[in-house]
Amino acid sequence: MNLYVISGVTGMTGNELARQLLSKGHKVIGFDNFFASSIKTVEDLLGDEKFTFHEYDLNCEEQMCRLSAEVSSVRSSYDKLFYVNCAAVVHTEHFYYVNRTFQTNVLGMKAFLDQAIDLKADAYINCSTSEVYSMDSYRDGGVKETDFLTLATAEHSQRTSYAVGKLMTEFFMKDAVNSGLIAGCSIRFANVYSKNELYPKHIIPHILTSLKREGKVVLLENSKKNYRTFLHNYDSCSAVIALMDTPSALDGTIYNVGTTEEISIIDLVKLCAEKMGIENPEIIFEGYRKSDPERRMLNTDKIRDKTLWQPKITLEKGIEMCLEEMAN
Repeated sequence: MNLYVISGVTGMTGNELARQLLSKGHKVIGFDNFFASSIKTVEDLLGDEKFTFHEYDLNCEEQMCRLSAEVSSVRSSYDKLFYVNCAAVVHTEHFYYVNRTFQTNVLGMKAFLDQAIDLKADAYINCSTSEVYSMDSYRDGGVKETDFLTLATAEHSQRTSYAVGKLMTEFFMKDAVNSGLIAGCSIRFANVYSKNELYPKHIIPHILTSLKREGKVVLLENSKKNYRTFLHNYDSCSAVIALMDTPSALDGTIYNVGTTEEISIIDLVKLCAEKMGIENPEIIFEGYRKSDPERRMLNTDKIRDKTLWQPKITLEKGIEMCLEEMAN
């Protein structure tokens, strides 16, 4: 049995990752400050003796010292120790404010990594983002981890500060592995969604919530041209586990995790409406986002070749799962 320490455990990736690890018989210590989530996402886990939850803030030094002491005290009872950083300020409303993302996404990640190194953890997983591809996020066959990046700058959009912060964490990860301090890797997820997402600020919950409440959807003007792929958090978490279970993959490098089901935002609205029994949904276009790539498609050959991982939840099935949750 292994011990897993997960930051942001009530968020989209964290809660599902904990659930999958617990189902395999492992021990999970998770914490969250509920910045963009709630205890509801892990309520079904609280009675499990293998799950320990703390309302901790990644940026609180005192609480992180307590966490370190707890992990150190029980470490010898488990075969391996893994740290997984799922904590991040991810909602788009914060992307344009560098001070809102920098402390958690960069400084918090580095401090959590340093704790894992100090405790001699077997590996550290750094959850990054496909936002780092910025303006160069589509190529035939999907953009690869080794492709050079074309980024918007502060002269174009402050939004890129989020991507640059996440990109910096990938350098911390690579340096730690290259220096022989720890094993690990970074993961660039593409547009993860979840049936448990509390706030409708990402596109899929926004569409579903808007259709349910008002029968119409307000989208940015960009949505007339934009195409995206969407990854269910069951699959994003199974990818994390696949990498942790493959020692040769914990080489400090980056792994794209996404699907090949590309869809236009307009067709996404139509698909959601169809699943809800709504014909010809009204779409209102308001506002415009600067430096927004029209397409984002990730090449996932690397993780598939290394671990044999592949997504299992189709977009259609994932939307149905979201609707089932909304009905409860």
